[in-house]
Amino acid sequence: MVIHPRVQALAETFLHNVDGEAPGMVQGLYLTGSVALHDFRLHASDVDFVVVLAHRPTKSDNDALRRAHARTRAHTPRPQFNGIHVTWDDLGEDPASCGPVPSVLGGRFKAKAAADVNPVTWHVLAERGVTIRGPLPVELDVWDEPESLRAWSLGNLDEHWRRWRAKAGRLVTPRGLAALGSLAPSWSVLSVSRLHFTLRTCEITSKSGAGAYALHAFPEKWHRIVNECLRVRRGSTLPSLYESALARRRAALDYIEMVLDDALSPSLA
Repeated sequence: MVIHPRVQALAETFLHNVDGEAPGMVQGLYLTGSVALHDFRLHASDVDFVVVLAHRPTKSDNDALRRAHARTRAHTPRPQFNGIHVTWDDLGEDPASCGPVPSVLGGRFKAKAAADVNPVTWHVLAERGVTIRGPLPVELDVWDEPESLRAWSLGNLDEHWRRWRAKAGRLVTPRGLAALGSLAPSWSVLSVSRLHFTLRTCEITSKSGAGAYALHAFPEKWHRIVNECLRVRRGSTLPSLYESALARRRAALDYIEMVLDDALSPSLA
């Protein structure tokens, strides 16, 4: 697979930095997310990773990882390099039993976090992970239970996205104001569409794939906001399909509420 040169350079920069800090600690580096799903967009995407460590990290190991990521971020601030640090044994088990691990979220290192420790990460790694260092994913014993994707997606919609929609619905808040931009509506509309797709299929698709799915899955009244979000995702220079940022924000919030209600209805849930 050919990956974007900026992504390749970012991954190699991290390996150079971490090998300098702790030789032999990082045995595997795999890219997941939009890179693995063939939907990486330089203007909108992060680079999601799974780092495999030789052993469960000590405090000094975490300090070395923190320094390596800080140096990497200083060298290449964009795109953000976000992901988790696990062991080979962790990948063979249900992520629910893994617990919090050293992670990078929003470009910042955290010694313990669990946001990306979930069946989606494990599934994308097993099926489509891009190898930068280590054996190919097909050679690994990665835990992958399709039905768990559905259960996790349902919980994520019900817990995370219900709260996100409620907060974004209040205009004079950081999240409400962010929704006046173009990236936040696009990211949120396509993200909930991805989760709806997984509930229907027990598979994973990209954000762009989710937009194409939504155009077939939902009535025509929702096509305008989906096409607008796909326009933003693609970095198109064509004008917005909405006359104002407020109108687009309202349409995105209404769409998200519709998808949540549909996904959590007895017929789908």
